[in-house]
Amino acid sequence: MSGYQEVFTDPSYQGQIVVMTAPMIGNYGVNDADPESAAPQVAGVVMRELSKNYSSWRADGDLASWLQSKNIPVLEGIDTRRLTKHLRTVGVMRGVIGTGDAPGEDAKAALEACPSMEGLDLASRVSTRERYTWGNPQAPWHIVAYDYGIKRNILRLFSDHGCRVTVVPATTPAEETLELNPDGVFLSNGPGDPAAVEYAPGIVRKIASGGVPMFGICLGHQIIGLTYGARTIKMPYGHRGGNHPVREIASGRVLITSQNHGFAVEGSEEGIKGAAELKVTHVNLNDGTVEGLRHRELPIFAVQYHPEAAPGPHDARPLFNQFLDVVRKQTAQSGSNS
Repeated sequence: MSGYQEVFTDPSYQGQIVVMTAPMIGNYGVNDADPESAAPQVAGVVMRELSKNYSSWRADGDLASWLQSKNIPVLEGIDTRRLTKHLRTVGVMRGVIGTGDAPGEDAKAALEACPSMEGLDLASRVSTRERYTWGNPQAPWHIVAYDYGIKRNILRLFSDHGCRVTVVPATTPAEETLELNPDGVFLSNGPGDPAAVEYAPGIVRKIASGGVPMFGICLGHQIIGLTYGARTIKMPYGHRGGNHPVREIASGRVLITSQNHGFAVEGSEEGIKGAAELKVTHVNLNDGTVEGLRHRELPIFAVQYHPEAAPGPHDARPLFNQFLDVVRKQTAQSGSNS
């Protein structure tokens, strides 16, 4: 019902048709403050009803005009809950939005040309081409963020926590990152098959071997798993939306989380096969999948869900503080050793 602009501009949805299950979308319009990237990332939108009116003091315009101006096709008047049940029964599938009552030859050809998500490296496609900075240049802590499809609210939260961030392309060599002398390294969310991002694990291992604190979210979580011997699997229909219960194993506390991923690190609460250096810290209460992990010796941890979710839930927002605590501790140790 809320957060549609954030969804449509989230790079993790790059090239995908998104089905909205709330019966009406667009009732508070759109604005220039909420996007998670510079442009819409979705390939199309399916909804029950697109609101013709909007009401919000923050709005700069209506959703329909915004989508039209960005050339995003919309399919309206669909029983989206029925469609969602179908997708959750047979699994996520390739699709085409077209005109008319039956698919034409062009639509069929487009569908045949649509690649499977398995084996697809979309991270390098959505990543920044040039390095850039975010936040106060005088901030005390310097974080280097690998952009696999980073959301702007992650950058906003790092800035709010007293960090300046240097965002680098997904393929940036470890040596270049270490030359930036980061206090910590962040691995972002992003779309596609994590196993297809073959260049990432080698980079991550080189950076981590220097003892640099590291924090990963979503695709970043999966890449850390792959770096230390885990496997990733494609889920039937993934985890989407803002109400997924996750249990923190150490405390037993349950967090309500926002999620958006179609792949997962293979494992369970008992551990991750092939990755003895990693410890599972969080599990999904619906299906038992791995939702968090931590390196047993190095200052590295990651979560599958989105603690930066905007709009909420914000149960996991303290993870940014936890990462900064590690950064400060590591920096203090380095200072005392020198």
